[in-house]
Amino acid sequence: MLKDLIALTKPRLLRLNMFAALGGFWVASKWELDFPLMIWMLIGSTLTMASATVVNNYWDRELDQKMERTRNRTLPMGRMTPAAVLAYGIILGVAGLAILFVLDPLTGFLGLLGWFVYIVIYTMWLKRSSTWSTSIGGISGAMPPVIGYCAVTNEVDAGAWLLFALLFLWQPAHFWSLAIRRVEEYREAGFPLLPVVKGVKRTKLQMIPYVLLLLPTVVLLYTYGYAGIYFLIISAVLSVVWLVHTIGGIRAADTEKWAKVNFLISVNYLMIVFVAMIANTVK
Repeated sequence: MLKDLIALTKPRLLRLNMFAALGGFWVASKWELDFPLMIWMLIGSTLTMASATVVNNYWDRELDQKMERTRNRTLPMGRMTPAAVLAYGIILGVAGLAILFVLDPLTGFLGLLGWFVYIVIYTMWLKRSSTWSTSIGGISGAMPPVIGYCAVTNEVDAGAWLLFALLFLWQPAHFWSLAIRRVEEYREAGFPLLPVVKGVKRTKLQMIPYVLLLLPTVVLLYTYGYAGIYFLIISAVLSVVWLVHTIGGIRAADTEKWAKVNFLISVNYLMIVFVAMIANTVK
């Protein structure tokens, strides 16, 4: 039971989002960390994100049975009842949002906005009806660093928007790299993702502007004085490497291999960029 309760929260995704929230908090704090605030922010945001993933599992339970990647999850395998999973998700959400609203109304609103977009706009609507699901759903995925940042500043300023842009732009190319590799599974399950509806070639082309725009985003984080020169060098180089590889996908002889490498680049890109951002935050 405990293993299933943890699996429903998608812990790998949670860890990545927790790190992004920490990055936003650190940048806003400029090394003057309020540790109790940081801990409560991480608890509140993590519970809120966990709630969203649990409710997502509840809503997608029938579609998850159709895909090899998801059919062994808790609900498709019948290890928990749908009602129990939904209740679990609601309890996590109430607890997480309560903590965020107590910390600051703006932080609570951002958590609620991220939860709403992920569950209502993405899971319940666009994921089943539109190729825009990945892009619009990226709004929720971009919330963690903004929540961390605004927990300190209590306002949405240029730093909050740049952190939002970094995560928002990162997500489509990251997810589409996975979707390309599993396009037939998504087609059979009935998900109208971009590579399913428009084809793999169109998807490769549509990745390029997202990755390209990451470069000015990291440059602006340096220009506005949020991170230092070492962050700029590291993140700019990684952005160029990812961009070159993404553009190379147009003529890639082995799309499967290219998509796998592009996915790995995306995962490492985000981790390294946030580590560099934290280590080289400007005081």
